[in-house]
Amino acid sequence: MLVESGADVSHEAGIASIDTHAHVFRRGLPLAEHRRYAPDYDAPLDAYLAQLDAHGIGRGVLVQPSFLGTDCGYLLDALRRAPDRLRGVAVIARECELVTLTEMREAGIAGIRLNLIGHVDEPLEHWLSAQTLAHVRTLGWHVEIHAEAARLDGIIEPLLNAEVNVVIDHFGRPDPRLGASDPGFRRLLEWSQTQRVWVKVSGAYRIESDRSQFGDETRKAFGMLKEAFGVHRMMWGSDWPHTQFEASEQFTRSLELLRTLIPDEEERNVVLASTPASIYMFDD
Repeated sequence: MLVESGADVSHEAGIASIDTHAHVFRRGLPLAEHRRYAPDYDAPLDAYLAQLDAHGIGRGVLVQPSFLGTDCGYLLDALRRAPDRLRGVAVIARECELVTLTEMREAGIAGIRLNLIGHVDEPLEHWLSAQTLAHVRTLGWHVEIHAEAARLDGIIEPLLNAEVNVVIDHFGRPDPRLGASDPGFRRLLEWSQTQRVWVKVSGAYRIESDRSQFGDETRKAFGMLKEAFGVHRMMWGSDWPHTQFEASEQFTRSLELLRTLIPDEEERNVVLASTPASIYMFDD
């Protein structure tokens, strides 16, 4: 993977900027039985750390790719190589013992992910047992959700009822045909009132109907998210290596979008540094 050049990113004094959404993997790893896609290239940790260095980003969060399922071995090995610089988000089995999750925490895991894209609607209990959720709560982790906006209501409410915090991927994934008018996206805005839901400003190209540029719908969706959640409940992610969009997307472009959406440096530093430092337990 090529390293793109980019200007340094400013950050709050004493708090490094954080990329909250990236993936590492290599060809030949065991793949999940049910998968939508599997890349035909490698995205190793060294290449990702080079991207951070080239763009002045101090820290990163590695998210388990959906095509690797619940086998988080490669992710955990990567986290152990740079423990001061990295945290992770794991994908786990429905039943997962506390001892296993505690070992993951010691390696740098700070939350778990439910990637529901491509799956039929199921109740939360289908994906995570009540006991597993209790363990997640005990560890102080969050649950990260990747799902179409229309489906978020059915998964956010039971998670909040289970007393765990929630992080929403990729602007909440409104339907590209509907943009910010998507009723599911409008419902997501209401969850801001709970003060227990955060949203990642990442993967805008996954919600744009015209992927040649970041258009009005992205800006409109961001403006509505900012008004509802405030910058203190938003985080930025590069989505490196931009799986399925490798040919058209770059780390540099995702940072440029962030600067466009949040021109105020102080606000941008909240999204880039202080909020993710807390959520991903870099403060610990």
